[in-house]
Amino acid sequence: MATVVAAGTDELVLRDEGQETRLSIAALRDQADERFTLYDPFEAADVAMRGLVFRDFLVEHFGEVPEALAFEAWDEYRVTLEGWDDPDWILVTHQNGEPLTLRDRGPLRLVERDYGDRDPENLRGFNDWIWMIRSIEAVP
Repeated sequence: MATVVAAGTDELVLRDEGQETRLSIAALRDQADERFTLYDPFEAADVAMRGLVFRDFLVEHFGEVPEALAFEAWDEYRVTLEGWDDPDWILVTHQNGEPLTLRDRGPLRLVERDYGDRDPENLRGFNDWIWMIRSIEAVP
């Protein structure tokens, strides 16, 4: 009987066409070169963030921006969303100079660097922000 080994919080699992790739969170943190500050509506404060442009990350690891992605989070949250071909989406690895941990909704988080005219007082407008990312799967 085969044993399934679950990824630890030190890995991100990518799935595409039956193939699975595990990426080191530490390596992603080292590659994180986008720095910006934004008002985080969930913290009701300006937050300095560092991460990777998600569109570029997808092209590097999937060869393209998949039409839809299925996300699984460490708290068992699952969602499938479309529309990732946008440079404003950032795969966040750090907040206020510190690496994200599960305690602060990490180790990876997706946020939109420019959220346009969405009202930060209405948190439902940010339902597409994803926290505690454990795996990402390209959905055909």
